[in-house]
Amino acid sequence: MSTTLRRGGRQDLDLLLAFFDEAVEWMVARGQPTQWGTEPWSTDPRRVSRVGDLMGSGQVWIAEHDGVPAGALIVSDHPDPHVPPVDEPERYVRLLITSRKRAGNGIGSVLLDKARDIARTDGVELLRVDCWAGGGGKLVAYYERNGFTKSDTFTVRDWPGQVLSQRV
Repeated sequence: MSTTLRRGGRQDLDLLLAFFDEAVEWMVARGQPTQWGTEPWSTDPRRVSRVGDLMGSGQVWIAEHDGVPAGALIVSDHPDPHVPPVDEPERYVRLLITSRKRAGNGIGSVLLDKARDIARTDGVELLRVDCWAGGGGKLVAYYERNGFTKSDTFTVRDWPGQVLSQRV
């Protein structure tokens, strides 16, 4: 079993939306509807536009596990406006999403390694990411296990967020 990466682009919009739809279904089944809602993202024009905008904000990478699309990464040189800025160059993980069907295969870690490689190649020492801080902090703990440390918090409406950073 192996994971490979390929450059992604606008042609992968439906793939990313499928990952979001799968994640929403999985979270709702676990009783966790507050992170991304309860409805498929692919049926919401606002969310389809949001994912398209994200794809245009930086480098898109697609992970394939044994030849099957299994995750996506978008790395940019800036975060969303709701994230506290920093006073140095950074690379920002704007999106990290993996297929729940391929969970447990280290796909997210492979994609985060790619984000670190991008930062190093660009000569940037700071890599940041933000995530949902609800759900008992499980997602925050995932990023901490992958070498990130908590830095800032934010709230968008009733959505609690955690910013994490890492020196590369």
